[in-house]
Amino acid sequence: MTHILSIDQGTTSSRAILFDEGLRPVAQAQEEFPQHYPRPGWVEHDPSDLWATVAGTARAAIEKAGVAATDIVAIGITNQRETTLIWDRATGEPIHRAIVWQDRRTADGCAALKAAGHEPMITARTGLLLDPYFSGSKIKWLLDTIPGARDRARRGELAFGTVDSFLIWKLTGGRVHATDATNAARTLIFNIATGEWDAEICALLDIPMAILPEVRDCAAFFGTTRADLFGREIPILGVAGDQQAATVGQACFSPGMMKSTYGTGCFALLNTGADRVPSQNRLLTTIAYRLEGRTTYALEGSIFIAGAVVQWLRDGLKIIREAGETQALASAADPAQEVVLVPAFTGLGAPYWRPDCRGAVYGLTRNSGQAELARAALESVGYQTRDLLEAMRADWGGAAGGVLRVDGGMTASDWTMQFLADILGAPVDRPVVTETTALGAAYLAGLKAGICPDPTAFQQSWALERRFSPKMDAETRDRRYARWGRAVTATMSV
Repeated sequence: MTHILSIDQGTTSSRAILFDEGLRPVAQAQEEFPQHYPRPGWVEHDPSDLWATVAGTARAAIEKAGVAATDIVAIGITNQRETTLIWDRATGEPIHRAIVWQDRRTADGCAALKAAGHEPMITARTGLLLDPYFSGSKIKWLLDTIPGARDRARRGELAFGTVDSFLIWKLTGGRVHATDATNAARTLIFNIATGEWDAEICALLDIPMAILPEVRDCAAFFGTTRADLFGREIPILGVAGDQQAATVGQACFSPGMMKSTYGTGCFALLNTGADRVPSQNRLLTTIAYRLEGRTTYALEGSIFIAGAVVQWLRDGLKIIREAGETQALASAADPAQEVVLVPAFTGLGAPYWRPDCRGAVYGLTRNSGQAELARAALESVGYQTRDLLEAMRADWGGAAGGVLRVDGGMTASDWTMQFLADILGAPVDRPVVTETTALGAAYLAGLKAGICPDPTAFQQSWALERRFSPKMDAETRDRRYARWGRAVTATMSV
């Protein structure tokens, strides 16, 4: 058995990649699924879509690779984080659609808890802020809203899980209700210092602890799949939230190393080692990974809209047919026009944390067109990334942000990566394997299976595909970043 199946369940699609024993991709399959927007600011997924696309792409990847189930030593899972599901333990049926991490429906509830003075305690224990982004307020909303749900939860009839936990349940036929430390750390109810669910925060949110999954290391035994799914039972040996999996896949195992992933959103993580660094700049203190019972922490900055802004150009404005067209449009834009797009479609994330904000465009003229909007959309990702790095430098010190390792779909755009290096004033390194989220999950599973090297050896195997060095002069960089800052301030004042 020499292959590892990596399941990468994302916000807009599910993917499965089969890796060989050298962690080289052999075959992959991907399938998009519908997004549901029942009200402005609400975002939901049908759990049956999540499961169907995961099972379908996993089978498709195995078939494409031409390998048998007996050739697969383990499965690794990585997933969109914070997205919240509650299901019936007896039937496995969810009581509601999954509430997606982007969803803002609990903004008023979070504001009320903040006004009551609960945020300092919650932040001290979880490293997170009181924001609708996280799972805790979503769990409370479901238990408050679905008739009889809280009583059923107290009786132990219901199970809560982030997407990883739901997939583990489905893959094992309901035999395992578990999650890993990185996903647990994003729920708002997990104490990242003690490594346990926090009873006081659960009581504050009126969440019965009977619904919570068991928390395990990232490289651990999470049960075996049902034999009928792939032809034999396969052990699930690695689990991590998508951004932490990308951190592992980028081999950011040393304190001070940093990565940024560009998918639907953008998420930058800075490894802070064994130190939990409290942020003074509204970043998150979180768990990077937990191996053999030892926790490594990180500072994280979360941007809600990155690749999703390109989807908006495609599906909303319909000015492109596919994402790759944006690079040519941006290159053709009039340099004299400085159009700025603040993509706060579902609010602003770090370091602002304004769930009430909505998107805005500044600097339009009669000559502004598709090219200028495309350029502004791509540039918005660079500006938001600099917001995060400025905050990380302030929290961690000058060691942060020396070189940024990048991954995710948007990194295929050389134009975007060059602008990112320009506006940061720092090198941007793109690896040979850009699917580092799936790679990280595969590595964790392979590490537990005993076929992958230890983190130090894996770190040495990381390979650079291209380095983007800054070319923009400092005066232009500062002027353009200041313009972005004014646009954000104006957006928040509306």
